[in-house]
Amino acid sequence: MRACARGAVLAVLLSAVVLVSQVLGGAARAREFRAADTQTADYPTVQALLTMDRLVRERTGGRHSIKVFHSRQLGEEKETIEQTRVGAIDINRSSTAPFASFVPEAGVLALPYLFRSVEHLHKVLDGPIGDEILASFEAYGFVGLAFYDSGARSFYNTVRPIRVPADMAGLRIRVQQSDQMIVMIRLLGAEAIALPYGQVTTGLSTGIVDGAENNWPSYVSTDHVKLARFHSATEHTMTPEVLVMSARAWAALDAADRQIFRQAARESALYMRQQWFEWEGRSRAAARGAGAVLTEGVDKKAFADAVAPLYEQFVPPGRLRDLVERIRMVE
Repeated sequence: MRACARGAVLAVLLSAVVLVSQVLGGAARAREFRAADTQTADYPTVQALLTMDRLVRERTGGRHSIKVFHSRQLGEEKETIEQTRVGAIDINRSSTAPFASFVPEAGVLALPYLFRSVEHLHKVLDGPIGDEILASFEAYGFVGLAFYDSGARSFYNTVRPIRVPADMAGLRIRVQQSDQMIVMIRLLGAEAIALPYGQVTTGLSTGIVDGAENNWPSYVSTDHVKLARFHSATEHTMTPEVLVMSARAWAALDAADRQIFRQAARESALYMRQQWFEWEGRSRAAARGAGAVLTEGVDKKAFADAVAPLYEQFVPPGRLRDLVERIRMVE
């Protein structure tokens, strides 16, 4: 009898230990992930990250959440990419252009006049080529989750309207910290000044730069429209944003949670796309209302011809050049 009693007690204790370990194990797996974005709180990419946070919390029963640090709270794009690579930041939203020094396929997406239209861009990113490019990030310490829209980037400056490449002669143009972008500006006859995004307003107001290039919402939300009123619809790139996770944070997730994060990211991208269309329309109207001089009649063929040598320099024969051709063939 005593042996039976001792056995029963041991069984109860063992069950208790297992239960406690399961509870503690679940608690250990629960986590708040840090996400970085350089844009302001109301910007579509930040709102998309908040949407992803909501979906992740709902689908993990509150075990996981995402704290979004917007407005460059964790640094400029180049800094946050480095921090994400080493695992100090868990999730990062950035333009694909600064990733080019790590991920060659990301540089392809930043090539000028690669995409014929927004519709062409979406067909590429939403299809197998987009999945292939996202997968290519894994070899460099990142896990590609989704693409966000970024619209077409165009030039704006404080000096004059731009209709043909010759109009850019001598202008000092701010570009992202990307070798590819610097070469593109030089091919157009201007001087490239690489500045962090947060320093562009100061650069324009002090004359360090004469102009910059960006999409409609960024042109207006940063008040660059008040400093550089000559806007020219060159639409030279349609470089998408990319949402990545650090390989270290990804490794901490089990298979089920990985699927939740990836699906939440994709759904947040669709939400962001709709928000983006609305922001672009409002931003164009706001630019006109602010007195911007909007130049629509740009000779895009002349611009495309001027930057064509960039492809020879940055797209070597082989898989990257094949990727460019496959993108161009998407109907």
